[in-house]
Amino acid sequence: MAKKTAKVFNLEGNPVGKIFLPKIFETPLRPDVIKRAVLAIQSTRIQPQGRNPMAGKRTTAESRGTGFAMSRVPRVKGQGGRAAFAPGTVGGRQAHPPTSEKKIVKRIPKKEKRLALLSAIAATASKKVVALRGHSIEAVPQIPLIVTEDFEKLKRAKEVEEALVRLGVLSDIYRVRESRRVRAGKGKRRGRKMKHAIGPLIVVAENEGLIDAGSNLLGIDIVPVENLNAETLAPGTHPGRLTVWTRSAIAKLDKLYGEGDKT
Repeated sequence: MAKKTAKVFNLEGNPVGKIFLPKIFETPLRPDVIKRAVLAIQSTRIQPQGRNPMAGKRTTAESRGTGFAMSRVPRVKGQGGRAAFAPGTVGGRQAHPPTSEKKIVKRIPKKEKRLALLSAIAATASKKVVALRGHSIEAVPQIPLIVTEDFEKLKRAKEVEEALVRLGVLSDIYRVRESRRVRAGKGKRRGRKMKHAIGPLIVVAENEGLIDAGSNLLGIDIVPVENLNAETLAPGTHPGRLTVWTRSAIAKLDKLYGEGDKT
């Protein structure tokens, strides 16, 4: 079977050559496996919480039994007869409190984790899947979008934005900016007031300043190829993120996961 090829574009948006795509991009789409891998990654960020086992139990309250024309909840000794200890009483224990011993982190097998990563990578090369995810790709010349190594050497955010505009990613950048809004609910007073859509992902082979240059561009993530994971490629468990690859990142991807076609 002949290898698939893709055009390589320069920073002006003009094609300057072709490259063979690794067989990783032929991995079948497995949204179910990708979802499991993303949830496993997200579960590691949840902070365990629990209650003191003795909370609400530090009292001598006992039930007085029947025959006193009052409920049989445990009551503090003395004339007051204030109810205590039982769930529902003032200062009483919780019925089923969370425990810090609970297993929060979800774990999946290594082979399944690898399959999820390869499947998420392959999804970035499907125009149909990328469009279904909601990205605006009408002006993007090619999916997957591959650019020359000059892209990794950009040092300023303005240069990165101008290059993305020439590559046809402008409409997706605007889509992210227009989506910025105040979050609904209590999260707005917990340090995450604003919310916005997810924009393009840029994958590089070496960080020569591009990651710092693009750090302030809303919705855009820049990641070295060796740091890719299922959540970066499929935020919210939805595969098909619009991804810009550098030519050297594609070559390094083949070295890192060259056995992906055997999965």
